Amino acid sequence: MESDNKRSEKWILVKGFLKTLRPQIALFVLHSMIFGVVYFLTNQESRIFWTAFQITFALFMLSIAIQAYFYMKKVERAKRIEQEHEKQTAPNEFISQVYEANYFALIDQMRSKKRKDMEKQSDLMDYFSLWIHQIKTPVSAMSLILQSQKEKTAAHKKLEQELIYLNDYIHLALNYLKLEETGKEIEIESVDVDNILKTVVKKYAILFIYNKIKLDFEPTGLVVQSDRKWIEVLIEQLLSNSLKYTKQGTIRLYSRGGQQLIIEDTGSGISPSDLPKIFEKGYTGLNGRLHEKSTGIGLFISRKITHRLNIILNIESELNVGTKAIIDFSSEDAVLFD
Repeated sequence: MESDNKRSEKWILVKGFLKTLRPQIALFVLHSMIFGVVYFLTNQESRIFWTAFQITFALFMLSIAIQAYFYMKKVERAKRIEQEHEKQTAPNEFISQVYEANYFALIDQMRSKKRKDMEKQSDLMDYFSLWIHQIKTPVSAMSLILQSQKEKTAAHKKLEQELIYLNDYIHLALNYLKLEETGKEIEIESVDVDNILKTVVKKYAILFIYNKIKLDFEPTGLVVQSDRKWIEVLIEQLLSNSLKYTKQGTIRLYSRGGQQLIIEDTGSGISPSDLPKIFEKGYTGLNGRLHEKSTGIGLFISRKITHRLNIILNIESELNVGTKAIIDFSSEDAVLFD
């Protein structure tokens, strides 16, 4: 019985070794056929072919013998290692120890990388926050210089408008950084939406006047429990968008159903293919690509604000007709998302 097991083991080893030789055997047969065809086509004597074949075959068998020697050395080494492992510890226990060691090593690497990424992100946020606050000083100086000039030329009016856009971009970047800081608290209070609308309209009065856009403002009477600062940022962003994409016509501010604020314009509108993607970060769509002032960040930030305040923002639009931004304050849940 023991001899049968040995014969079976030897046969398994032979089969394993022959499998490793399959490519070499196939290559040897192919070369022999090529040589035979060449000798046949060139009308050479057969003894030349058989002499070359015998020499090649002898070298091939020598190569197989050398490979068989090293193959058996590997088999013996593998058996020796297996026996040592069986003496020291059970196989399953040994594998478990290896997996456990690798697992904890990977956990340490992941924590280290996560810590470095957080430190890098914190440094980057601090730098941009500092830069944004520093850039506000020269912008304020430019604004004062423009206000001190009495003559209102076309160039002066253009500079005033561009300065408003520049301020918007600075505040947009600052608000983006604040939204990324999830630990920021939200101050809930009674917010008079009409007062915020008046403040925002006053800020953009120059754009309404110089671009000859009509404002239709119907007092809403809306008073909501929310964060005043973020509600103002939200309305600013939506009204700024309407002003960017409305070359002529009217922008309406009104309420509907007692809980909805609507900002409606007669601007260029949004194509049906772009509408599902407008809240994605960096997405500008067709109009955005044609409009040099589009960043693709405004509506992304607007959606983040509404999620944080647990209110709903919907955009309805028709290309070349206009856009309607609907802020719905009717949510009854007092849950605030961060």
